[in-house]
Amino acid sequence: MTVSAQEASRIPPIGGRSLIRGSAGRSVARLRTSAPALLAGEAVVSFLAALVLPLMARGFQMDPLNRIAQVSGLAAVQLRFAVIGFLLLGVVVLAMRFRSGRHFGLASRFSSAAIAGLASGFVAAGAVIALLGTPWPMFGMNGDSQRIVEWAHAVVNGQPSGSPVYPPAPLYTLGFYAELFRGGNTAYAFKDLQIFGAAAFGPLVYLSWRMLLSPVRALAFGVLPAFALIDAYKPYSQTVLVVLVPVLVAVVVHLRRSGTDGWRLLLLKAGGFGALLGLMFLTYSGWFLWSALGVLVAALMYFPWHEDRRKGLAYLGTTGAAFLLVCGSYLVTMLTEAPDTKDSNFRFDNFTDPAYFLMWRTDMPGKVGDWPIPGEFGGMDLFAVVMFVALGAALWLGIRKPVIVTISCMFASAWVMRMFIASHMYETQTVQLYTRTNNQLLYCGLLLCALLAHLVSLRLAERRRAAETAGTAGTAGTALPGPQAAVIGTLFALLFLFGTVSSSMADRYMPAKEDTYRILPWVSHTMQNLDGTCPKFAPGGQCSKTGDQSWLSMIK
Repeated sequence: MTVSAQEASRIPPIGGRSLIRGSAGRSVARLRTSAPALLAGEAVVSFLAALVLPLMARGFQMDPLNRIAQVSGLAAVQLRFAVIGFLLLGVVVLAMRFRSGRHFGLASRFSSAAIAGLASGFVAAGAVIALLGTPWPMFGMNGDSQRIVEWAHAVVNGQPSGSPVYPPAPLYTLGFYAELFRGGNTAYAFKDLQIFGAAAFGPLVYLSWRMLLSPVRALAFGVLPAFALIDAYKPYSQTVLVVLVPVLVAVVVHLRRSGTDGWRLLLLKAGGFGALLGLMFLTYSGWFLWSALGVLVAALMYFPWHEDRRKGLAYLGTTGAAFLLVCGSYLVTMLTEAPDTKDSNFRFDNFTDPAYFLMWRTDMPGKVGDWPIPGEFGGMDLFAVVMFVALGAALWLGIRKPVIVTISCMFASAWVMRMFIASHMYETQTVQLYTRTNNQLLYCGLLLCALLAHLVSLRLAERRRAAETAGTAGTAGTALPGPQAAVIGTLFALLFLFGTVSSSMADRYMPAKEDTYRILPWVSHTMQNLDGTCPKFAPGGQCSKTGDQSWLSMIK
């Protein structure tokens, strides 16, 4: 590769094309011919990195029910995360200084992919620590774990699951994984998939945002906001949300370009997007309901009305056909069965202000008190004010960019659906999971805050290039450092951000007998193993066939 350091580190706008010309432009053109191979390399690096910390955590010798042991375990994972992260950062620094930075772009690309994997691997390692000594998944055979385990066992044996509207992909995945690796034991297999699912979160989000952003920007502006939602209990639902948003944005971006695309490329892209959306719908369909109205508005805005409309229609038609081919039968089931499926389980947050969405305390919120806590500005806290200001500023600077407009539309769509369902709550005496829109509203809001920083950085980069082109006198001492320094600074900060966030999200699964997510692994340590023995760290050496049921009194 002969791309110069400066050229390799320049980052094009969202969905844009490089403006590099001349010999460097020819080098970049040659590099693009291997872009699929490079992206495949990023995927391999990211997924392998996601497994490193969980594999290391398997060898820890500690009692996961002891709080000192939990803190020590988190520190041990953090130490390994930091050492590996600093080694990756060192590779990027060496690449900047070696051979005039010729390989800087390649080093930063693979380091970004690795950090995304390491970050979610941290959370997965926390799940490994929490479940040391027990073969059961979080919550053992209780609640959602029990239903998922039993339904997966049923469908893999050709029997109907307990709910026709429950997404089938997780059930079939669990069932077939259990047949291949766990002798058909879907309960023990679910523990494996909870850990693998948490580990895969970072790589999947990173690769989704790579359809829209360069490596470092995908890590900073796409992956980092997603870590507010990472979940090791039922990882597939949150993973679908954080992947669905960039995929739907990419669908709109390519719809905008469809009027000038060649027919073959257009149909291939549309078919791929449709199949991917269908697979996600089979995995968790709720986010599609919250997003549908906003995506429809964005699609109408960016339809190629002034170009070849036939191509726009063909793009949408092919995407829809591929989607139906993958999940059409389940969609029909949803449309026919879902109206009769009522959710009348009123949780604590169904009794609070419906306009508050900035935190989801889950079905086991712990000691809540006055919630939400009144803030400084009209009952809102500073975080809410900053987020709404960032939403407006992002639209101001990015009003012509499909990524900003589409995410804004998805935010508004989730808000409208939330209020529509909540407004009928008294009449129907059902909640229909409307509080789950918290996650989509929060994620879209965090994305727009992050993308605002992206837009500002693009403006600064444009000014720097303009100054370099004009040869402005005196800019050497006053201009911002080059983009390579920005990449190194960003990666350095992201290491600490991801390390802190991942540790916090891993800590919430450390076993404890309290009405929070910590009760989930606690119960796993109190359930009798299938061979009649107790888990290694069962409290007081005591266990039962159903596990500690005292948590029932906590949530009543």
